Amino acid sequence: MCGPAMFPAGPRWPGVRVLQMLWALLAVLLASQRLWAIKDFGECTWQVVLNEFKRVGENGASDRFFEQELVDTVGNLFHMLVDSPIDPREKYLGFPYYLKINYSCEEKHSEDLVRMGHLTGLKPMVLVTFQSPVNFYRWKIEQLQIQMEAAPFRSKEPCMAEEVCGMSWYTPMPIKNGSVVMRVDVSSNGLGTFIPNKRFQVNINGFLKRKQDNNIQFTVGDELFDLMPWYFVGISSRPLWHTVDQSPVLILGGIPNEKYVLMTDTSFKDFSLVELSIDSCWVGSFYCPQSGFTATIYDTIATESTLFIRQNQLVYYFTGTYTTLYERNRGSGSWVRVLASECIKKLCPVYFHSNGSEYIMALTTGKHEGFVHFGTIRDGQVSFEMLPRQWSVCEQIGVTTCSIIWSDYIAGEYTLLLLVESEYENASKRFQVVSYNTASDDLELLYRIPEFIPEARGLEFLMILGTESYTDTVMAPKGISCNPYNHLIFIWGNFLLQSSNKENFIYLADFPKELSIKYMARSFCGAVAIVTETEEIWYLLEGSYRVYRLFPSKGWKVHISLQLMQQSSLYASNETMLTLFYEDSKLYQLVYLMNNQKGQLVKRLMPVEQLLMYQQHTSHYDLDRKGGYLMLSFTNFCPFSVMRLRSLPGPQRYTRQERYRARPPRVLERSGFHNENSLAIYQGLIYYLLWLHSVYDKVGVRRRTGRPETGLGERGAGLEGEACGAERSRIVELEDWGVGVHEISSFFPPTEGNLMVPVFIGCPPGKRLAFDITYTLEYSRLKNKHYFDCVQVDPEMPCFLFRDIFYPFFLIQDLVTGDSGSFQGSYVLLVVGGGPTLDTLKDYNKDEIYRFNSPLDKTNSLIWTTRTKRTTKDSAFHVMSHESPGIEWLCLENAPCYDNVPQGIFAPEFFFKVLVSNRGVDTSTYCNYQLTFLLHIHGLPLSPKRALFILMVSVSVFVGLVTFYIAFCLLWPLVAKGCTMIRWKINDIIASESYYTYASISGISSMQSLRRSRMGSVFSSRMTEDRAEPKEAVERQLMT
Repeated sequence: MCGPAMFPAGPRWPGVRVLQMLWALLAVLLASQRLWAIKDFGECTWQVVLNEFKRVGENGASDRFFEQELVDTVGNLFHMLVDSPIDPREKYLGFPYYLKINYSCEEKHSEDLVRMGHLTGLKPMVLVTFQSPVNFYRWKIEQLQIQMEAAPFRSKEPCMAEEVCGMSWYTPMPIKNGSVVMRVDVSSNGLGTFIPNKRFQVNINGFLKRKQDNNIQFTVGDELFDLMPWYFVGISSRPLWHTVDQSPVLILGGIPNEKYVLMTDTSFKDFSLVELSIDSCWVGSFYCPQSGFTATIYDTIATESTLFIRQNQLVYYFTGTYTTLYERNRGSGSWVRVLASECIKKLCPVYFHSNGSEYIMALTTGKHEGFVHFGTIRDGQVSFEMLPRQWSVCEQIGVTTCSIIWSDYIAGEYTLLLLVESEYENASKRFQVVSYNTASDDLELLYRIPEFIPEARGLEFLMILGTESYTDTVMAPKGISCNPYNHLIFIWGNFLLQSSNKENFIYLADFPKELSIKYMARSFCGAVAIVTETEEIWYLLEGSYRVYRLFPSKGWKVHISLQLMQQSSLYASNETMLTLFYEDSKLYQLVYLMNNQKGQLVKRLMPVEQLLMYQQHTSHYDLDRKGGYLMLSFTNFCPFSVMRLRSLPGPQRYTRQERYRARPPRVLERSGFHNENSLAIYQGLIYYLLWLHSVYDKVGVRRRTGRPETGLGERGAGLEGEACGAERSRIVELEDWGVGVHEISSFFPPTEGNLMVPVFIGCPPGKRLAFDITYTLEYSRLKNKHYFDCVQVDPEMPCFLFRDIFYPFFLIQDLVTGDSGSFQGSYVLLVVGGGPTLDTLKDYNKDEIYRFNSPLDKTNSLIWTTRTKRTTKDSAFHVMSHESPGIEWLCLENAPCYDNVPQGIFAPEFFFKVLVSNRGVDTSTYCNYQLTFLLHIHGLPLSPKRALFILMVSVSVFVGLVTFYIAFCLLWPLVAKGCTMIRWKINDIIASESYYTYASISGISSMQSLRRSRMGSVFSSRMTEDRAEPKEAVERQLMT
């Protein structure tokens, strides 16, 4: 606050005035220097891209996030760390992507900046926040973050420098089951260049796949790389519909006469133009009043896993491939057409999920006019139900003809708000707001909208009571919208009505009746942006009555002039707005710019506060004539209005985050640069840290103390497990109403005014119920006097014997502080699934759950029983506590565990899927806990028939073996004697045969030898005849 300077009385010193002027000039110079310094700091910004595991260090590499399988390439490196505190029995895996971090400043070379930052000690700090999943039945809802220090890495490109030419920082990009939406916040460690914090959306795109040639393509259609100006110039903007904070991929249609859509997984930081692979033929029918055909994609809605579109009266959906959400792949191979026999005129979004599901509504025309097709999406599976279930809306409100213009779903109340147009016999049309409860099938007429717009008579707002005067302008409602956090309802068209109780509505007169609202963009944190049919943008703060025009306006002219003077690339003289949406409570435009015949699609921030400031500054002054000149005078000495925006509570008002911090491996290189091996170890450590978190977060845990902590010394890496969170329990809020004086206690200073002290008592987030395996085993061993584990021992899932009494105990764990204690409340225990093996587990339906668990069952199907007498109010199930006498296993005749066939020689086993909940039966806590865990039971008895059959077979086999043994013992001597005799006979026969054969062979051999000897003698005598005397020859012949 400035005012005239006060000086003591005395002579006037000219030097004093000069000194004052010099001080003022110095202040201006210092202020300008400070502003320029802030501006210089603001010119630098972080840059983040994804790199695949194998592409680390490549310049210009940027990959799309669609791979979800872990990488098995880091395990061998951990086996080399023999002296480090790692578990050699564990399998270390890696994530498929790294985050590559750089920063840039205007008019400066990026590589020089990054190198300078590294040499001055700059280290980016990356905070990854995992968004909780929709289906909390499958995945636990938790507020999990992991903060990582980035590791410097040299570029692989050739370089002539001794140390480094190009470099970047890298961190692993972790993936968590159940999360497909992740926020990445990059900040500085406080050293080096000042760079403002920046947030990036890094989401998994389940609508991409890798082809055989290693190229990546969309599964929903073909990507187009030429953005022609006629696709966007001059077209009408359209709303961006999606499930708030849950949709990883956004989709926007509305391109005239083309089946093109814009798709993005980074909230339009970058995007792709895709031609959808749907049939372009028009499928009509006699009950559809559409006479023409266009290829334009009119309505587009994105959910966590599924995309919906409407072309003409046809509705299609496509489910992405998200293995982190489902136990198996449920991605679509092509677009699936639903509601084929219906004529759909409009799709209506549901912005918030509930009960583990997401929702969508389809409004029909033709034969089912007056009904709503209510779609439910869970785990990628889509189903539709036509509501109301019996009579149409028209019949229940008592009109012959009606049409549902718009529908909104309040998930927490299971209520549909329907904007209905009714036609009467005199051809007049009236509009009503109808409420339909999807649980009770009850329909109620809430409000009849006036036929004409009220006469405000200079007021900013007007309460609609029915006694006010009206203009001759007919009210033309177009939509209805509800904020589930503050329960404010808006009905909009060529007017704007607001209500907080669905009964009394206020007319906001600042919005001119000459305009018509096309759609509303809501932040659900208090701010609302309005887009009219003429593409004007208006702004409204929920709960207030002032509506401000942002574009076109005087404030917009000032803003655009300043931007053009600065030669901003986000503004042009020729531009077309495609959509307007909120992101992190900030308003953004998606705009197509035309500069020098070149088009560009950009996402830019809509500076609401600056526009309002410019408008306030330019509208609160007058020029008054004083004599012969004009004098500037302000109509308000404070030309700026103060707007206090109070954050509305989220689904969990006092949210507590679980945060882990991780540092990269320490390297010995003097420059501090990492290599591929150290980065791979960083991957494995981040994976192991999250694995430890998931193990600690299991439903059945052993008692232990401390938090996950892993260190690898100088050659390895260090990780710190840290759980951070805000204080909770009872929050006391004091509000000063300016009346009366009260004193609370000596701990607080005296407070003036009445005190309103709301005390918020409830269940703090981060607390959960867990099966206490350790104490259950100890207590069972104590009570049953023994404990027999399975033959094949599993330390993570101990077995319990069927014939022993089962005494379950549970823990209450605080995942933020690490505290845990025994659960002392009441609960209902139900067996909701089971199977003889883990691979054959089956979930039971409601009827089976009742038959298997209820003491009222008469079908002989009980799995277990207990001596506890307390039951639920309907006596359907037992209510147990830590003092209950335990559970006795039955497995009666019609139970799934009855007559289980043993796998091998050991007794049969069975796995029970057990659900424990204290909802509606426990008064010891404000928390509603629900727990599902697996229980391994062994030693199940056989059924009497099967046991008798096995006994008979066993006895028969035994008697047969004994009989065979006795017969063998008695007959063995005879058999041996007979065998001996047969052997001797066989030997005799063989010997005789051998003798005769030998004799015959010997005789023949003797004759042949005699002949040969005779012939030899004759031949010899003849040879010696000439030499011997005649006497000797004669004597020799006579002797022969």
